[in-house]
Amino acid sequence: MVSMAYAQQQTQQAQEAPQPNPMMSFVPFILVFAVFYFLMIRPQKKRMAQEKTFLESLKRGDEVYTKSGIIGTIVGLTDKVVDLEITKGVKIKILRTQVADMAEKLFPPKKTAVQGIAAQRPK
Repeated sequence: MVSMAYAQQQTQQAQEAPQPNPMMSFVPFILVFAVFYFLMIRPQKKRMAQEKTFLESLKRGDEVYTKSGIIGTIVGLTDKVVDLEITKGVKIKILRTQVADMAEKLFPPKKTAVQGIAAQRPK
């Protein structure tokens, strides 16, 4: 009899044990989403905004390179198409979104001999 009463007391205590909050099971998912947002989504949005402002700032005469590696000078612009002159008399049409960046970033201006000497001279 005593053992049966003891067993009933143990089951009642087990049933009265505090249950974990169901909302706490969502905390790891929220943390993973926060990490993804700050490491992947936010930087991508920033890059896309920079690219959009760059594409809107293009003008005639800019020397650019395309995402496929073609370097040329802009001779015409529309909302979606850019006319590039890749060599004298050779013009191609490309989508504005395919312009990668300014060509001067690929080929920075070279120092002249006078600038090089002036930079080496002690003050």
